[in-house]
Amino acid sequence: MANKTIVTQEPCRMEGYQAVFQPSKFGKCGLACIITQDEVDQLEEQRSDLLKWCLSKVKNARRSTLKPEPWEEVSEGQYQVKFKWDPSAPVPIVDSEGTPITEEIPLYSGSLVKVAFRQSPYTLPDDSYGTSLKLQAIQVIKASGSAGV
Repeated sequence: MANKTIVTQEPCRMEGYQAVFQPSKFGKCGLACIITQDEVDQLEEQRSDLLKWCLSKVKNARRSTLKPEPWEEVSEGQYQVKFKWDPSAPVPIVDSEGTPITEEIPLYSGSLVKVAFRQSPYTLPDDSYGTSLKLQAIQVIKASGSAGV
């Protein structure tokens, strides 16, 4: 099963609601950003092997339901991905030189970051299955200090 870490080569723009340092009202931290076709091609290549693994784990493969991809096309060659994580298991955040960021900085829609993430398979009790994206690290390239409207 191939689920290697993917690192965005170029900085990606954060888009939408961000809760990187403080959890949202639902108790999870989150980040949403736009990735390129190159990263999605790598994800699609991995996804087929991961889905085969999922099918081997579901009880009734003929009645199982495949969940959609964890990325959504927003324009030609641009895809939005959303990451969520538990604040008790924080994701490493570093600045553009690799120095860990310990205090809260304003990261809003429009900020530029590089992200490292991997794709993981999952199955649910109702025999639905799919893949999700797990964020492993964030590198802040340019922080946008004003919240979008």
